[in-house]
Amino acid sequence: MRPSSPHHAAENERHGHGGPRRQRFFGHGELRLVVLDILTRGASHGYELIKEIEALTQGNYTPSPGVIYPTLDFLEDQALITLREEENGRKKIAITVAGQRWLDEHSALLGEILDRVRARCVGHQLRKDPQMKRALENFKAVLDLKVNQGEVSPAQLKQIVAIIDGAALHITQLE
Repeated sequence: MRPSSPHHAAENERHGHGGPRRQRFFGHGELRLVVLDILTRGASHGYELIKEIEALTQGNYTPSPGVIYPTLDFLEDQALITLREEENGRKKIAITVAGQRWLDEHSALLGEILDRVRARCVGHQLRKDPQMKRALENFKAVLDLKVNQGEVSPAQLKQIVAIIDGAALHITQLE
């Protein structure tokens, strides 16, 4: 049985701690693959999954129980995992043969997800650097003043876009 790819409420995550909504670490259905992958490496309880995902994202994202447990319910409904009640009331989670097969079939996507998460973690670290933070805030302030505080002609807008594109090109060419 293959899981469907409809939008799943459990994966509409936020970074937590209030504040503005941030870019998601995982797109629709991606958290399922990550959970299955983690289960192949020994995690077997919801709390362990949460901690493994937190470690994977270098502390930049910690899924809440309200994200993990509905995701686990979905995976169980699709027969990709089993949940077994233990004596202490905890649920032991195990990947099924069908879950391993589905994970294997989507290994390329999993690799892309993990590469993207690693790259985002580097970006998070870079944005914590005081000089980078100051430069980004300065850029946003100048752009806000120029674009949002007055009339910008089509020619000026074209120049602004060209400057931003040029800066991005220069950054990509750095060695």
